[in-house]
This record gives sequence, structure tokens and C-alpha cells, in this order.
Amino acid sequence: MTAIALPLPGNPRRLRSALARAERRRKVRAFALTLPLLLFLLLTFLVPIAALLKRAVENPEVANALPRTVVALEQWNREGVPAPEAFAAIAADLGALPDRADAGALARRLNTEVAGARSLVMNTYRALPLEGATTPAAAKARLLEVDGRWAESSYWQAIAKNGSRWTADYLLAALDLRRGAQGGIERMPEDQRAFGGILARTFGISAVVTLWCLALGYPLAYWLSTLPARRANVLMILVLVPFWTSILVRVAAWIVLLQSGGLVNRALMGLGFIEQPLALLFNRTGVVIAMVHILLPFMILPLYSVMKSVPSTYVRAAVSLGSAPLAAFLRVYVPQTYAGIGAGGLLVFILAIGYYVTPALLGGADDQMLSYYVAQYTNVTVNWGMAAALGALLLAATLLLYGLYRRIVKSELSLG
Repeated sequence: MTAIALPLPGNPRRLRSALARAERRRKVRAFALTLPLLLFLLLTFLVPIAALLKRAVENPEVANALPRTVVALEQWNREGVPAPEAFAAIAADLGALPDRADAGALARRLNTEVAGARSLVMNTYRALPLEGATTPAAAKARLLEVDGRWAESSYWQAIAKNGSRWTADYLLAALDLRRGAQGGIERMPEDQRAFGGILARTFGISAVVTLWCLALGYPLAYWLSTLPARRANVLMILVLVPFWTSILVRVAAWIVLLQSGGLVNRALMGLGFIEQPLALLFNRTGVVIAMVHILLPFMILPLYSVMKSVPSTYVRAAVSLGSAPLAAFLRVYVPQTYAGIGAGGLLVFILAIGYYVTPALLGGADDQMLSYYVAQYTNVTVNWGMAAALGALLLAATLLLYGLYRRIVKSELSLG
């Protein structure tokens, strides 16, 4: 460590200045050491989240592809068919698209609003240029000849509604809401409300998994905390074994174990507990079993770290003062482990609500969680806005849970 040459006593101002310079150098060195980690977090965590939130409200397809049409529809009251100038504008905009892929992106975006818009846009794009469409009235007549659906107001309403480059439609759809034809927010028709039920299912499965992890992990963590350090470390290795195994491998193992002719059903039938194989696969039961197995270490580790710091003499003192052993454990020991229960429960629940692989492979159609639909919109329907909105919904739920946990912990600390 470099020695700091301090001025001789008797000059307080120079002494304070030297100490301030030394403190600044210390802070600069500390910041330089943490700078690589900060840059890593910025590039791999904060930037992707910012891009996710931006894409959830971005709506560039219509604004980029149909700029003239958007301007022509600004004065339209969204009732009936717009003026012929709008027909001429959309013919000019579609004709100016540089690539068929641009028309395809526009068609997909409008098709999410009105069924049939994809074929309407692509049919019109293939028919361009329109011969004789030299005036707005002629352009309207030629477009109606190409596809008579241009006389239906719903397609024009979809274009007008999505003319802005930024929209809340994706976030509203994630909450089973939508903007009406006149721009007001309304609930979706009952047969189209899906994500509310999916979000409730995601939270329900995550809560069940968290409770099972707590029920199984608490006694195991307590037992480990009472063992000598050497034996506890050996057994802790067994707890950590799932961390060293691929999730896909563990899920495949559970498929082998839980199928009708698997080890679990054969053991139960061999012991005489059941006569017919139980349905343990491709349903909620299989999903919960596999998720509990995978997430159990995340509950045990926080509990174990807290329990190791709780003196065992407290319970013995309560028993010596006349309390029953069970009552002493519940009223003296368990309250001191609330921090571990909260941390483990929050960690397991947050990890569970983002699960995709396990429900997709072990669950049925009614057991898929919100992450499954994020993957569907990303890889199958290629609706990045909807995928980003659902991801933002999961992020908001996670932050809300974390904020609630922090509030509870602070209130407990203040009461303590």
C-alpha cells in the first residue's frame, strides 16, 4: 500500500486537503474496480430491459409503410368509408414499399386487429401498380375492383387506429383490454379474454410450487442447521446436485419416472396402493412435481443461512421455562427464520412465474404459463410487440412482489 505523505502538524488546512485527496483517490480506485461489473450489467441486463419496454409500446409497421394514408385519415370520423383521397394514398404507399417483406410486416400487424387484413393487403400489393388510377376517384374504383373488402370500414379503422408510432395496444391486450374503433379503452369480448386467466394460472402454479418448496425445504434446512459443519457440508452437496444438471435432463428424467409405465406408477402398483396407473404426466401434477424438484434448493439455501445464525439455546430456554417443545419451536424459533422464509419464498416464486420449459414439456394445454405465450409470439406468430408486452407484465409483477417483500421486511425491522 502506498504511503501517504502528510504535512507536519500545525497546518490543519493542508492536512484536510491531503486527507480529501486521499479519499478521492480511494473512491476512484473503488469505482475503477467495479466499472467492469457495472458495464456488464448495463449491457446484459439494463439495455435488454429498456429494449423490451420500448418494443412493448412501439408500433412502427403502419406508420412506416403507410405515411400518406395516415395523414389522409386524420380528418376521417372513423365511420363509413373514408374519402377517395385515402384510397389514392394507400395505393401510393403500397406501391412505394421497397420490398415484399415490408408489405408482409404491415399485413401481419393489421391482421392482429382485423381478421382477413393479411390477405387484403397482400392481394392489393400483388395487383400494383393500378392502371388508370390517375385520380382519387379512379384509385378508389380500381382498389374496389381488386378487392371489394376495401369498402368495409373495419380495415380502415385498423389503419387509422395504428397510425401512431407509439401505442398502448399491446399492454392493454396483455390485460384483456383494447381500444375501440373510436379510440376509447374497453374490455375485450368475453370469448377473447385470455391473458387474465393465464396470468392467474401462472401465479397459482407458482404459489403452489412455493408452498411445497417451503413445506419440504423448511424441515430439511432445520435438520442441516443442527448437524456438525462437516456433515452439513457433505449433505449440502446433495442439495446442490440439481444445480449441476441441465433442466432438460431433469425434465426428461421426470417424464421417464411419471409416465404410466414409469417407476413411480410401477412402485405404487407393486406395493398395492393403486390398481391402475395414476395420471402424473402432461397435467398440473407433473408440472408441480418437476418444478418443486428444480426449485427446492433455492428455498433451502436462504433458510439454512438464516437458521445457522439462530442460537439453539433459545428453544431450550423456552422449554426449561415450562413451554411445550412444539410451542417453543413455533413461537420462539420460527419467528426468527421469517427473513429466510421471505427470501426463499420470494426467490422461488419469482423464478417460478418465469418458467417455460418444464410446463411446456410436462404440462397439458391448460397448464402453460405466461412465458409459453411469450415464446409463441416470438417464434411462431412473430408478434414482437405482444411478446414484449407480456414480458413487461412479468417484469412488473416481479418488481411489485419485490417491493412488497421489502416493505414487509422494513416494517418487521421497525417493529423489532
